[in-house]
Amino acid sequence: MADSSLPPPPPPPAPPVGQPADHVPPPPSADSRIETPLVGVYGVTKAFGDVVAVSDVSFTVGPGITALLGPNGAGKSTLFRMLCGLAAPSQGTVQILGKDARRDTAVRGRIGLVPQQDALFDRLSAQAFVEVAAITHGLDRPRERAAEVLGVVDLDPGERKPVGAYSKGMRQRVKLAAALVNDPDVIIADEPLNGLDPVQRKRMIALFRELGESGKCVLVSSHVLDEVARLGSDILVIAQGRLAATGNFHDLRALMDDRPHRIHIATNDPRALGAELLRRAIADGVRVIEDGVEFDTTDIEAFGLAIAPVARELDVHLNGLVPLDDDLESVFRYLVER
Repeated sequence: MADSSLPPPPPPPAPPVGQPADHVPPPPSADSRIETPLVGVYGVTKAFGDVVAVSDVSFTVGPGITALLGPNGAGKSTLFRMLCGLAAPSQGTVQILGKDARRDTAVRGRIGLVPQQDALFDRLSAQAFVEVAAITHGLDRPRERAAEVLGVVDLDPGERKPVGAYSKGMRQRVKLAAALVNDPDVIIADEPLNGLDPVQRKRMIALFRELGESGKCVLVSSHVLDEVARLGSDILVIAQGRLAATGNFHDLRALMDDRPHRIHIATNDPRALGAELLRRAIADGVRVIEDGVEFDTTDIEAFGLAIAPVARELDVHLNGLVPLDDDLESVFRYLVER
């Protein structure tokens, strides 16, 4: 009979960046020497009756920022609830620091959750609310710790106004302070930038970066592509409950090599430039517009090497070059629709 006192075997490493997410193998056997990731999800499915919210999702995450990107209803919040131990998977295994957060109370104390729901005790001040969170975690000096993390999120611990009178952005920061009060190793933030003004959003993104650089695992969900790009994070793309791909958005764009790259060039003679690139078979398609020309090409490397010499030969000025599909919007649309 197996010795139940032995620790669980460590899961496998994260999948290669820029690869489809279904390449993650199941947890290895007990003789594995692979280091345990901070977050491990292995073949996880969550169904509510006939509705499948999460379907056969697998990934591992280490320190730093990782963004879970997907439209509303994609399954992001359900996945986060399972990571925190608030819901059990219908199938598969979820591990935080190698443990099941639903069964291990100690590991739950190493998680900080910023829920999407606006669930605050509206009659309490921010200081009192975060202090309650500190007491719940059994922390020493809960008042001092609450004041400290409120300062981290740029809120005044001496403010007596109840959180029910706070703006949406301020309430988001109160939730983040409560999530940080126990100095967690894993921070799970569900749409934490909703309702923040541009200054607050910039500060929050900087704070997430600081937390990631300190060695913490920061999982942030968002359906806003620009937010994910500004986080500078690795990305897990989820759509219809399935994990479509992983990597940063440049790596994910590499998965789209079966589609042409579209490039806009501002030039003083778009017709001459477009015709020559078509004649040399460097561009697959050309569209002349008011301030230049747009090209489609399946060989981006050849295009990059040829554009400057061709412009010199034609005595054409290049005033700007911008890739039109090398952004999260096009990557996400492609991965969801494919």
